Amino acid sequence: MTDTDHDSENGTDSGQTEARSSVSIDEQSDPDSGSSVLDDVVLDSVEDADEDADEASRGLFDDLLSGEPIFEKKEVLRPSYTPRKLPHREDQINSMATILVSALRGDTPSNILIYGKTGTGKTASAKFVSEELETTSQKYEVPCEVEYINCEVTDTQYRVLAQLANKFIEKNRQHLSDHIDELEGLRERAREDGTVLATEEFESLDDLDSTIEDLREERDSFEEVPMTGWPTDRVYNSFFEAVDQTERVVVIMLDEIDKLVEKSGDDTLYNLSRMNSELENSRVSIMGISNDLKFTDFLDPRVKSSLGEEEIVFPPYDANQLRDILEARAQVAFEDDSLSGEVIPLCAAFAAQEHGDARRALDLLRTAGELAERDKTDKVLEDHVRQAQEKIELDRVVEVVRTLPTQSKLVLFAIILLEKNGVHNINTGEVYNIYKSLCEEIDADVLTQRRVTDLISELDMLGIVNAVVVSKGRYGRTKEISLSVPIDETEAVLLSDSRLGDIEDVQPFVQARFDH
Repeated sequence: MTDTDHDSENGTDSGQTEARSSVSIDEQSDPDSGSSVLDDVVLDSVEDADEDADEASRGLFDDLLSGEPIFEKKEVLRPSYTPRKLPHREDQINSMATILVSALRGDTPSNILIYGKTGTGKTASAKFVSEELETTSQKYEVPCEVEYINCEVTDTQYRVLAQLANKFIEKNRQHLSDHIDELEGLRERAREDGTVLATEEFESLDDLDSTIEDLREERDSFEEVPMTGWPTDRVYNSFFEAVDQTERVVVIMLDEIDKLVEKSGDDTLYNLSRMNSELENSRVSIMGISNDLKFTDFLDPRVKSSLGEEEIVFPPYDANQLRDILEARAQVAFEDDSLSGEVIPLCAAFAAQEHGDARRALDLLRTAGELAERDKTDKVLEDHVRQAQEKIELDRVVEVVRTLPTQSKLVLFAIILLEKNGVHNINTGEVYNIYKSLCEEIDADVLTQRRVTDLISELDMLGIVNAVVVSKGRYGRTKEISLSVPIDETEAVLLSDSRLGDIEDVQPFVQARFDH
């Protein structure tokens, strides 16, 4: 019989032991004073804590600022930063520019689909080209605009169209306001000098006043699209009218376009891709950016042929290319001589293992710098990079676990309970038994064992558990499951869920077994 069985048999557990301990301490009283020893301990602790708090609150930020600064411009290491130069992406940038240059001639550019894994420079390159396009269009006074939509956030047809409509409604308002200001300036000059209107299109001041009033009414008539509540056709018409208000070429950049298709189908892309046949003044081009090379397999053939007129693939970076990227950013981001020689090569090597993810490399370098600052050292060292790798991996795990559905969290918690009770090479049946007990405790629906097996496979794909199918000879095959993430941190994340908080004190019966 194991210790676990013995405790169960006697109806005791560690929680009860702790309760008995606290009672026995509580009952130790000073016979002379009539107060408990614990009261004195608590009072002393509170006084010490108050003193410590006073000490901690004095010069708190002075201490943190006492070290030498490591960063000069930390923002350069964030994914949102668009650098002026993108190493090893010249070919892709030139391809985009070659396609989009027709917008500067007033023609409609071909639609572009950009593919590549996370951190391969897709969005940064597309934004860089877009900024150059808009700057050049102003230089040559050609009306050309780029609108960026992140479809991971704006993930329905309604939201995409509403956001685009409101952007162009605001632009149209501003355009009319600028025109009204010009005409009001002309009116002031005409009042002082009546001959001013002779070179203008207005016959009189009354004519000018009437035009100003008409423009004000038109500006005030624009109605913003609410983020919910309208029929989709009405939202589309508002966007259509707003974009066609003036002559211009519009490039709509849809980042994470696969998320939009996954959630809302291809209706948005269908509507946007057929707009040009109806527009009178404007021309619209779509630039889609996707991490999923296969997402077009789910599109209507008409949308697919229209959307994928031009395709550009961004391959992963290798370690040497990542090193070049980091060195270029580090020159701007860090103070001189703040990095030891092995820091950038190690960041590049770690990120190259993650499918050549430049975003991961930049996060590593930034986090290593932050850890060095906390250590109050004047140099980022190799050890800081290794600590940063562990921290980022833990942060990823925390985020993945935090966003799991409740049923997946219950399955994961069952695995944690088994491991904490010393069960190794856990099988699906054991997980299912504990899972059922947990469901009963929080009054959740109990899924079938087949569905729980599917959830275990999903946790395996996410890298949270390791599930291996092993043969038991004539007894068939089974899955052996083990955790792939830190047990205490993962448990803490699960218990932070209000739905699961009630199971913290629950210790469902875990039958220990000997592994042969």
